[in-house]
Amino acid sequence: MAPMKKLLNDPADVVVEALAGMAAAHPDHLRVDLDHKLVLRADAPVSGKVALVSGGGSGHEPLHGGFVGRGMLDAACAGEVFTSPVPDQILAATTAVDGGAGVLHVVKNYTGDVMNFEMAAELAAEAGIQVEAVVTDDDVAVQDSLFTAGRRGVGVTVLLEKIVGAAAEEGQDLAACAALARRVNEQGRSMGIALTSCTVPAAGKPTFELAEDEMEIGIGIHGEPGRSTEKLAPARDIAARLVEPVLSDLSLKRGEQVIAFVNGMGGTPLLELYVMYGEVKRLLDDAGVTVARSLVGNYITSLEMAGCSVTLLRVDEEMVRCWDAPVDTPGLRWGG
Repeated sequence: MAPMKKLLNDPADVVVEALAGMAAAHPDHLRVDLDHKLVLRADAPVSGKVALVSGGGSGHEPLHGGFVGRGMLDAACAGEVFTSPVPDQILAATTAVDGGAGVLHVVKNYTGDVMNFEMAAELAAEAGIQVEAVVTDDDVAVQDSLFTAGRRGVGVTVLLEKIVGAAAEEGQDLAACAALARRVNEQGRSMGIALTSCTVPAAGKPTFELAEDEMEIGIGIHGEPGRSTEKLAPARDIAARLVEPVLSDLSLKRGEQVIAFVNGMGGTPLLELYVMYGEVKRLLDDAGVTVARSLVGNYITSLEMAGCSVTLLRVDEEMVRCWDAPVDTPGLRWGG
């Protein structure tokens, strides 16, 4: 087997060393608790503001630590690569950012994440912290997978953290933030494709095998198998394979508006992602669906996997307003 080619020291230390690097790179935005493997907003806790806490396995950067900052998350819990954070981490994050207005947990639908966030919420409640939780489950590829009961939480998680982060920043209360988060999740769907596998540092070998002329349709962000392994096709055909199930599942009608999100899985050049976005936009135009806002780039990745996902979010006026609101994080930044 060929040696693993990665920029690291010891695979056992990769998460802590990456977090230390984040702290060194973004001291104005973040502070990092290396003992608990937490990324915290530099000015947290913000008194009187609902705090947003998310997290999951490492290897999906910039999700979640790169989205900590004004207008988005207050804290992110970093598990080991593709491994859920533990309840003690989540409780420490919840306690650290509670500003007295309650804490919203944003949880991707993976069995370990759901269980550990639930345990942490119970412990936080015992300590007098009000917690609401919203679980994202937007992946239309498979109903159940190796890591989930029900649909996986993927691209909608990024959009939700931005939109609900803005609502919290403007002073909406915990119930309103939780309701908005659930509405975003209900109105968004995603589908992904892999052209290559990825290599978890501790494993040292690819998670799965794909031939040079094959692609995996409906892949998960941990390398889980999807709907089918198929022969490689042009971008226009791949876009149709991703967009059509999302349009169908959302029952999008002519004249409705969406945020269209083409996300890279970590190893696909932006050049190719824009080719894919062009094909996605053409399909939406043909369907009479208006793109209110767009996002293209690597935002929820799977280490160095080549491939992409498409997320469509049916939006209303409040969602668009919150999307446009200023955000200042290492991974997403715009506005004043």
